[in-house]
Amino acid sequence: MNIVALGDRDPKYLTHREIDATLELLTPQVDAGWVATDQVATGELEGAAGVWLFPGTPYRDEDAAVAAIRFCLETGTAFLATCGGFQYTCIELARRVGVIRAAHAESGDDSEDLVVVPLSCQLYGERRLVRPVAGTRLVEVCGAEPFEGFHWCGYGLAERYVERLVAGGIVVSATAADIGVEAIELPQHPFFIATAFQPQVGTSETKRVHPLIAAFVEAAIGPRLTIPS
Repeated sequence: MNIVALGDRDPKYLTHREIDATLELLTPQVDAGWVATDQVATGELEGAAGVWLFPGTPYRDEDAAVAAIRFCLETGTAFLATCGGFQYTCIELARRVGVIRAAHAESGDDSEDLVVVPLSCQLYGERRLVRPVAGTRLVEVCGAEPFEGFHWCGYGLAERYVERLVAGGIVVSATAADIGVEAIELPQHPFFIATAFQPQVGTSETKRVHPLIAAFVEAAIGPRLTIPS
């Protein structure tokens, strides 16, 4: 089974080296290696069992990242997005609930619809207590108790758009101090979760795949489910 591990690798970042460590631990059933956003081959997504959209923005090819999000939304392909991937997922979901000009402050866009904005407290190399929301898929996977999440980000979902997203069917599945929304998911999708925290960090020490990543891989290699109409 092929999983598209989409992102622009830079080994100077701890978070990217921890992704390397995680990919090495995945089941032999899974073929997953870094695919740069500016090197996604035509048709590569169509053959994928899942897509993991990595941290590391701005992406070399923002359109490729957005195309991957859209593909998973429309086909029911298992999807996990972390950090920068979370941010771009929020933007695409906002567009789908009517915020047509949704944009990222990092891109320098002068749009009034900045769905992703600078955090009041930048979290580069910081850990925060992640609080899962009862009744969500994240709780099923990670448990109901708060847990420590590693962050390497200066941007997050603008609070003024949270209600709009929730009204459109997006579920907030975790929150944390200094960042607000930590995770979102789509309950009608077979597996679609995006997190601001980076679950892969720590893998090189524990030699264990984080439960969230393991659940994503399990969803990817299982039978393909369809999105309810």
